[in-house]
Amino acid sequence: MKMSFSARSSIVVALCSLALTCVAQQPADTLTLSQQRDAFRAAYAAAQNGQDWRTLAKGIQDYPLYPYLEAAALQRNIKTAGTAEIDAYLARYAGLIPAEDLRKAELRWLADQKHWVAFQRYYQPGLGDALTCDALQAQLAQGQKLDFDRDLAALWQQASLPSDCAPVFTAAFAQGLLTPQRVWARIERAADAGKATTIEQSAAWLPDAEVVSAKRIAEALASPADLLKKAHAFSDTRYNREAVARALIRLARRDSSGAQTEWQALSSRFKFSDDQRNRVLAALALYNAVDFGPDALARLAALPAAAQTDATREWRVRSAVAQGDWQAAATAIAALTPEQMQRDEWRYWQARVAQKLGKDAQALDDYNTLAQQATFYGFLAADRANLPYSICPATISPNAASDQQIEAIPGFARAFEFFAIDMLPQARREWNRAFADLPPDQQKQAAALASSKGWYDRAVYAFGKSGDLDYYALRFPLADQQRVQTAARDAGINTAWAFAIIRAETAWQTDAQSGADARGLMQLLPSTAKQVARRNGLAYDGAASLYDPAINIPLGTQYLASLATRFDGSPWLATAAYNAGPGNARRWVDARGNLDPEAFILAIPFNETRDYVTRVLSFATIYGWRLHGEPIPVSSRLPAIGKPYDPVADPQRKQVVCRAPAPAPAPAPATSSGTPSSPASAGRVSP
Repeated sequence: MKMSFSARSSIVVALCSLALTCVAQQPADTLTLSQQRDAFRAAYAAAQNGQDWRTLAKGIQDYPLYPYLEAAALQRNIKTAGTAEIDAYLARYAGLIPAEDLRKAELRWLADQKHWVAFQRYYQPGLGDALTCDALQAQLAQGQKLDFDRDLAALWQQASLPSDCAPVFTAAFAQGLLTPQRVWARIERAADAGKATTIEQSAAWLPDAEVVSAKRIAEALASPADLLKKAHAFSDTRYNREAVARALIRLARRDSSGAQTEWQALSSRFKFSDDQRNRVLAALALYNAVDFGPDALARLAALPAAAQTDATREWRVRSAVAQGDWQAAATAIAALTPEQMQRDEWRYWQARVAQKLGKDAQALDDYNTLAQQATFYGFLAADRANLPYSICPATISPNAASDQQIEAIPGFARAFEFFAIDMLPQARREWNRAFADLPPDQQKQAAALASSKGWYDRAVYAFGKSGDLDYYALRFPLADQQRVQTAARDAGINTAWAFAIIRAETAWQTDAQSGADARGLMQLLPSTAKQVARRNGLAYDGAASLYDPAINIPLGTQYLASLATRFDGSPWLATAAYNAGPGNARRWVDARGNLDPEAFILAIPFNETRDYVTRVLSFATIYGWRLHGEPIPVSSRLPAIGKPYDPVADPQRKQVVCRAPAPAPAPAPATSSGTPSSPASAGRVSP
């Protein structure tokens, strides 16, 4: 099993303290790279623990990560570190990340001790909001007044700030800088961001008569149902109306029918502005549709123009499709904005609705154009039009000279070394800083170089961000291929699907950890991993072991297989359950089980899950192409709800070509694997 960095370091420290042959005691010119790495690990752990690191680091002064050692020791002893030591380090390693971290550590210590004169000597702008506010405290301690535009305006725009800023705002209030107008503007921004705590804090700077009104807006965000129960006793004031409107919108997210009942009772009690009324009506109609209300389509269609948003327009289409009202769906699609119609999702449904209305020629034209895209809806369009999939891969030619040039850049040298010793957070920090300084062509080369070293997520993120989507081998790496194939086979699931889940979850970032504590490549919760391991007799050694692909991938594939079993083997429903949880997926099936898979996916209530399902299915298609040349059709992964799905069956595979954008498809090559490809077959749409 892969050992954690801290565990390895402890062992190395112990060995170095007991054995005269420790690598750190060998002459510098005899140390191999592997020995330098071991020495660094041991010295770094010692520095962090307040132990003698210099002896362990003998002979590695030229090792790229050496500057991190002294910085770690100084930060560990920041309370007692001498000014001369810190100054010398900052001068010697100016511009390096460890120097920046040491400066921040010294500034935080000085701020805690209120040593403001020394603080000002070390302070530099751009080190974060907390230190910015500490610098303003230092300014106040020197008897200087605050200027709102110069000192506070940028901070004031933010919806929440660290506690270091509280003394600064207290001083600003005493100076008369926090006028009610400014305070209410901040409260409005905080309300838009859902920051009830910020509103509570800001209320203290308002005149006494306005404090209650501000706190009601905070309560509208934190406990909307409780506020609405009391709202019948509120006077009809500007801020009370805003609190009630926000509470109704907030409650609609959780309980659309309850919010509708409250609206009926309060809509005539308060003289809401047109903007407030429109915001409430839009939220009520939207979340009624998300909750699959029987009158969803009618209410969305009835919204006044001023109340419509991108979300309400899209859910009008979703509701019409879910009801099978194709004329209403066509009308709703026509109401989408030009920007919305740039998305594959709506281009596909425009074609599908046209087909449902008997407009086959229009549908075929739209499918043909969309089928040029290597996306979920592009693949579906190709299936509908009986066309091959269009994937046009780009490659980056090997360039040893360019690779050597990149590796010689100190920031990349440090990044690659941190990656090699499995200190991934530090590796990413060094990478991000060095990568940002490269011109675009060199960024591509650097990303390809990282991928060649097994650091796959760097290329995935780089090409995704740049929009260079045709570098498929780099964006969809066949990493740890044997392990994934073996685990998928043992779990009885499709290998390309397993690859797609990993790619969608973490893009091959092995140390990924979510806010919910899901860990590793397949983002497993420790509790889930423990159950899966026990049920299937698999290895698991606590939460930290989930960062080891040898542990994570077998557990993740078995968990994915268990979800598929719950939903008749269906890959698309199991994918939804993997993201949103099996309980949510089951509730959606119980409420909407009559829908065909495409319409069901369109109507998934969670934006994240809806996008996740379409991404995973498109990724599985691309991985199928990478593994086999001809992938399984995406439509074959969409069995009807309740229909058993056989993951072992081998349906007709799709031919893959590179179709240059054109008004009409060129004559297709000969049929492959039974895929219809003649001009005649490509001129018909599948029902």
